[in-house]
Amino acid sequence: MKNQISNFLLERINAGDFPSAVYLAAEKGGIILQDALGLAVVEPERIEARIDTIYDLASLTKPLVTGLLSAKLIESGEINLSDNISKYFNQINFKAEDKSEITIENLLTHTSGLPAWKPLYLISDSGLRISDVIASQQLENPVGSKVIYSDLNFLLLGNLVERLYGKKLDEIARAEIFSPLKLQNTFFNPPKDLRKRIAASEKGNRYEKQTSIDLGYQIRNPKPEIRNQLVWGEVHDGNCYFLNGVAGHAGLFSTAEETFRIARQFLADQTELLKPETCRLFRTNFTEGLNEARSIAFQLAATKDSTASDALAGDSFGHLGFTGTSVWTEPESERVFILLTNRTHAHRLPFVNINSVRRRFHTLATEMLNAGSTGKPN
Repeated sequence: MKNQISNFLLERINAGDFPSAVYLAAEKGGIILQDALGLAVVEPERIEARIDTIYDLASLTKPLVTGLLSAKLIESGEINLSDNISKYFNQINFKAEDKSEITIENLLTHTSGLPAWKPLYLISDSGLRISDVIASQQLENPVGSKVIYSDLNFLLLGNLVERLYGKKLDEIARAEIFSPLKLQNTFFNPPKDLRKRIAASEKGNRYEKQTSIDLGYQIRNPKPEIRNQLVWGEVHDGNCYFLNGVAGHAGLFSTAEETFRIARQFLADQTELLKPETCRLFRTNFTEGLNEARSIAFQLAATKDSTASDALAGDSFGHLGFTGTSVWTEPESERVFILLTNRTHAHRLPFVNINSVRRRFHTLATEMLNAGSTGKPN
């Protein structure tokens, strides 16, 4: 017998919002609600979603890897939120008047003024570093004046983490996060022999190709980053694919349960990787008075129309992934809500905006947790 959440998500699968969903809701470190629904792969074959299906987490990479590693560096004193990024990047453009005030805090809270997205694979070449390309971009707003959610902020942060650790980001994540937490199904560039356990994504880069054209970029084929084949078992994001599957803004693959184990590291009473006091960074609003409420690496539920829904407290923090993933944490109750879908698979453009689904999921899960339901399927 399915519970209310499972029945609701099955309705949305049948309506064509996404082909599969795996979810869990946990409280004080224990998983209370959990299920897997629909098809992780629709074509070229049909594979049912399971509790241990691996999803492309997309932008959940930002908080779960880059944000967590940044917090560790802040905790150790190797970086400070108030540091100007020109201290770490030598590009002359970061020392220019309009960009000279950009701090690490601005990157972590998306208040740098950098544009939301650029097809770096179309405007870069093999001899140009990504930080050079980002440094050359015009700011869309003065530093600190507005939240512009931007992949470029976390591409820079990922680059900074690599410089400070002296290793590639995937190696750092493995040593500092995955291995200590004993994660077996979490990685950048998943092994090819796990392909049939991974939820499939879009056929080609149709969405990014069209977005690039809309922004005025010319697509000159052959361009290997513009894929035409089914994206399955490799990262969906084009910029991350261009960077060999490892970047500060995307590239992480994981299951719902292992995503939960990383999400616990942001809770003061559960973290194994941070000092409890460091976790205050994730529930503190650093953008008071701006268009979004942002903490370090996360959006806060206090943001108007956030996907947390009214069911979660205002200092709850969460993040979304373009492929259809999300994680939200309510720190006071120590509740974690994870919903993984593959909305980009087997679906024509435009993809469905599933924010209303995310809100309903959080509402139903909160109601069931409050009622003391186990909610686990029979």
